[in-house]
Amino acid sequence: MTGRILIVDDEADMLLLLKRILEEESTHEVVTEPDPGKALERFSQSPFDLVVTDLKMPKMDGIRFLEAIKKIRADVAVVIMTAFATIETAVEATRKGAYDYITKPFRRERILMTVEKVMQWQAIMQENQALRDALAEKKGFAALIGASPAMQSIFERIRQVAPTMATVLITGPSGTGKELVARAIHEHSRRGQRKMVTINCTAIPEHVLESELFGHVKGAFTGAWQDKKGLVEEAHEGTLFLDEIGDLSPTLQTKLLRLLQEGEYKPVGSVTTRKADLRFIAATNHDLKSDLEAKSFREDLYYRLNVIRFELPPLKERPQDIQLLSYHFLEKYARLNQKGIREISPDALRALMAQDFPGNVRELENVIERGVIFCRDDTLRMRDLFLEGVEKPREPDPDGEIIQLPFKEAKDRMTDKFHRQYVQALLQANHGNVSRAAEQAGIQRQYFHRLMKETGIESDGFKL
Repeated sequence: MTGRILIVDDEADMLLLLKRILEEESTHEVVTEPDPGKALERFSQSPFDLVVTDLKMPKMDGIRFLEAIKKIRADVAVVIMTAFATIETAVEATRKGAYDYITKPFRRERILMTVEKVMQWQAIMQENQALRDALAEKKGFAALIGASPAMQSIFERIRQVAPTMATVLITGPSGTGKELVARAIHEHSRRGQRKMVTINCTAIPEHVLESELFGHVKGAFTGAWQDKKGLVEEAHEGTLFLDEIGDLSPTLQTKLLRLLQEGEYKPVGSVTTRKADLRFIAATNHDLKSDLEAKSFREDLYYRLNVIRFELPPLKERPQDIQLLSYHFLEKYARLNQKGIREISPDALRALMAQDFPGNVRELENVIERGVIFCRDDTLRMRDLFLEGVEKPREPDPDGEIIQLPFKEAKDRMTDKFHRQYVQALLQANHGNVSRAAEQAGIQRQYFHRLMKETGIESDGFKL
């Protein structure tokens, strides 16, 4: 991501140095300003992705400048530059909303790494906002989520089909959202103010299903102590949704065919024919054409149902929807569990998008719900998801390449690796307690915090 950077420092030499480093090593546009007041004017007049400011300035210190910047635009990333002696103030600045701080004198690599981290973070924030905007646009189809061409085509067909009275057959693997499509069709139809009654043709035993569908009269069978209204009567002038219709018995297929053709049915035990005004939507994960060949599904019923057909693709065929769905479920379960989780880390998103999800959208929803339950801060991370078959990334062995590097670069790389391993070991031994880890290391807690920030390590992952 190419961005705009505003650098504020009352020392002209520091402004020149930072501008030269960033322009030589990146494609970012760099603007410098020695006066904090004028910097605020510039910031309010044109957008910047990153603001780098010194902490100690005569006209306005970095903390006041940070607070003023955040009032203009709360989501901008601000990096504080400070001498080591004022590191406690810099830590305070991060609590007030600074993205990071850098101690002077700093290495060239440190400032470049920090800027790139900020730009990656900004790109993620922009993408997340775009996802939220996309979710807001989908309110017309309730929980139906998808930006892929396949889902966009389905949304368009729902708009075309919903106002009609046509019978609809929805096919697709389990967990792809067949009932959600049925509900969207019903809600956008002329019958949307009436009931949509759902019956699962698999969940109810055959001898009970007929009575559930058509009702029964008193004395129709043992235990029929009174007349009972069936779901067909309950759905009168609304929509009847027959889920998993491929599991319907041949006997009930015959009776259902009459209902579709004539709008007529008889309650169990009754000799009186009744009328029903219904819109029919059916769904199945079966290959009904194979069932026709096997003679387990009636051909005339199939053609009566298959007037308008929706085929829902499995999630693995529309991976671009995984991110959108993940944020939808994150918002849903964070709200239900009263947690302030708003983001998904980049590595967690990559892992989610690499999954096949044989259980489709339903499986993804379960993964996100589980992640929300185990998440300890405001970002859903890899450790929260417990994804099966995902190995933890291994660090490459540097022995084969380290001797190819110049001494200083090799030393910096090995030093960074030592810092990372040392900090991890201390946090592991002290179960994530930063104060005890710093004490064991014999260094100040603030310096240990800086090591954690530089190595990208968080204490939460080590707490019991």
